[in-house]
Amino acid sequence: MAEDWTDRHVARWKDHWLDVAFDEVVEGVFVRVNRIDRYLRRAKLRAVAEVGLTDFEYETLHVLMIRDTPGSASPTELATELGVSGAGMTGRLDGLERAGWIRRTPSVDDRRRVIVEVTKAGIEIWRRAMDIRGEAENDLAEALTERELATLNRLLKKVTVRAEERESDSRGG
Repeated sequence: MAEDWTDRHVARWKDHWLDVAFDEVVEGVFVRVNRIDRYLRRAKLRAVAEVGLTDFEYETLHVLMIRDTPGSASPTELATELGVSGAGMTGRLDGLERAGWIRRTPSVDDRRRVIVEVTKAGIEIWRRAMDIRGEAENDLAEALTERELATLNRLLKKVTVRAEERESDSRGG
């Protein structure tokens, strides 16, 4: 297998950490995970730009579409999930509504509340961006056999579960 950037990174760094345990395999794994993440983030930005969305427009549509109630949420729920202020959320929703990608309607349960819904045009543009993102993911996945991909998925899940446990522990819950 050809040498990659991470191999060169590990070779440069291992001699700098003589006073502490430096595990070349651990370093290699997590540097590679970070590089793949960076590649996929850039691919997402290219996909979003290609279909005519900004990153925050895509993220807002994405959060709306992957909810337990797909395509529908209150502005407060969206703001919480996206980690933005109420005012910031209002600005995002104003732009999405002007573009025709969402609509705000009064709640049938409480007319003081507003429900944000993705329109057909919003679903279509989100799906186009998702398709382009998927192409980038599939391109990387083609480096592995189906069996290797399944093994990688299983191993990464073990590490992800551990990370989620540590995050939960650090938040006290």
